[in-house]
Amino acid sequence: MPATYLTKDGFQKLQDELDQLRTVKRQEVAERLHEAMEGGELIENAEYEAAKNEQAFVEGRIQELEIILAAAHLIDEAASHLDPTIVSVGDTVVIQEDGGSPEEYTIVGAAEADPRSGKISNESPLGRALINHHPGDIVTVDAPGGAFKVKVIKTT
Repeated sequence: MPATYLTKDGFQKLQDELDQLRTVKRQEVAERLHEAMEGGELIENAEYEAAKNEQAFVEGRIQELEIILAAAHLIDEAASHLDPTIVSVGDTVVIQEDGGSPEEYTIVGAAEADPRSGKISNESPLGRALINHHPGDIVTVDAPGGAFKVKVIKTT
């Protein structure tokens, strides 16, 4: 199984979600199922069907989170690199496309990637392209929409 990289905050967020699903959400769904079963004919009971679907979703998400957390490798944000200027998972990097404004991203594992919040996956085309580069490097990103180049401005 491939490694799942998580920050300490990302690990805790997923652990909290798992705890919530196991304790609160499972109970809520079980109560909905019980109420729907008392509602009469199960074959024609839309509430029962909706509750069964929700139960399947909750159980699937619990399994998914258990697998992610079991395979998680915590990113040591304070760890020093042999060369601290090399971009690696857990780093925040500022990049700039030719003629564009500088953009800042934190490279995280796929499980906690959120591009709208500036967190990109190390498995994404941009994240993968930036890994092991230095400030000043021009990096070619092979994206689904076509290749483009960015300059690494700085990394922290």
